[in-house]
Amino acid sequence: MPRHEHETSAGQQLSGNAPAGRITERAVLVVATLTSFLGPFMGSSVNVALPSIGADFAMGSATLGWVNMAFLTTAAAFSIPFGRLGDLFGRKRIYGAGMVVFTLASVLIAVAPSGTVVIVGRALQGFGSAMIFATGMAILVSVFPPDQRGQVLGINVAAVYLGLSSGPFVGGVMTEHLGWRSIFWLNLPVGLVLVIMMTILLKGEWADAAGARFDWIGAAILVVALSLTVNSFAGLPHVMAAVALAVGLGGLVAFVLYEQHHDQPIIDIALFRHNRVFAFSSLAALINYAATFAVAFLLSLYLQNVRGFSPQAAGLVLVTQPLIQALLSPYAGRLSDRVEPRNVASIGMALNFVGLALLVTVGRHTPMVFVIACLGFLGLGFALFSSPNTKAIMSSVERREYGVASAVVGTMRQVGMTFSMGVVMVTLALRLGQAEVNAATAEPFIGSMRLALSLFAALCCAGIFASLARGTAESS
Repeated sequence: MPRHEHETSAGQQLSGNAPAGRITERAVLVVATLTSFLGPFMGSSVNVALPSIGADFAMGSATLGWVNMAFLTTAAAFSIPFGRLGDLFGRKRIYGAGMVVFTLASVLIAVAPSGTVVIVGRALQGFGSAMIFATGMAILVSVFPPDQRGQVLGINVAAVYLGLSSGPFVGGVMTEHLGWRSIFWLNLPVGLVLVIMMTILLKGEWADAAGARFDWIGAAILVVALSLTVNSFAGLPHVMAAVALAVGLGGLVAFVLYEQHHDQPIIDIALFRHNRVFAFSSLAALINYAATFAVAFLLSLYLQNVRGFSPQAAGLVLVTQPLIQALLSPYAGRLSDRVEPRNVASIGMALNFVGLALLVTVGRHTPMVFVIACLGFLGLGFALFSSPNTKAIMSSVERREYGVASAVVGTMRQVGMTFSMGVVMVTLALRLGQAEVNAATAEPFIGSMRLALSLFAALCCAGIFASLARGTAESS
């Protein structure tokens, strides 16, 4: 498959009626960067606020888990359909609608009278987030020329990590002094500003597959299959969760078979069969998120419940990884503009493997400098991997497929994150059962943590080969 139908310079018209001058480029970068910060900031802030939300509405741990699962489910299930809708009807239109939905859902949560309304609001936030992240990256790639994509994607990724690293601290301060609802009220002025900026500054539209039909049946199959698959991870190793996982995976197989015989599929399966760069880069993204996302969760329990750190002290240790990611991602993206992205991303995956392998040795009395050094390896590895890998994916498809490719990146992220947490839940259940993590259960917890980290390290090792196997961008 050819990389692009055509390439354009920054001053040319990119598609349809979407002009791309320097003003448009900067406006797109500002809006996309702020939005990329807002979503992760919200997610990491909510994690800190969960105990307060649970206390206000007398929500048990299982019900409280749905505050996050509702978001992850809708965000993962709807990303690819919205990416395709953006290609057909306009990425800016879908992006703007997503911002409106995300903002209104935040207000709904802020005034929620019950835990059920909070969960519904989080599901709607995931719905809006799917619209935003399925199209935002595609707009960035549509506007900037190929030799600048790595740099701008690096800036975009840095905003994500900045949101992740600042969320727990800012969210904790807001929850403690202003109440948990203040976190969601914050989205109202920010959301309004972003919608106004987008309306005034972003002229034209990007709809490179305009005129094609939307595959509603394929979209429905995919949404149901992904919803079952994502939700099943949280319930493992229970039998019903295993059944749901089997049904969800069967649905994904049915989706692939259906799409292969559809004349205008929601996603061209040939991208995975014949586009080596796209297929293996997407697989590498899935593996990387699956192998690294739950590390912070495990170490948070380890630092607070085993080592006796306060939440603030634990947060200061854990901020090492996202802070390094935020600082180095723009440079990694710029490097991938000059060096083959496969090589940069593969080195990043290898560093992640090293960090995970070292963490397997952590015990009750491990020096904290060692733990911080391991997090530094993971931060550097993720920085080198993420933006070059994303550039490889987006540069391997034709312009009319940017929305779907952007959505695939988001789906790989959400599914990988959920799988990562599923692995942790299974390992904890096997070693601890229903027991709480505390000083008395420190040894079985450390055993389960080492088991999970060993599995993650093995997965990351396989990811190195997946990253190298993609070939170069020119070979797609």
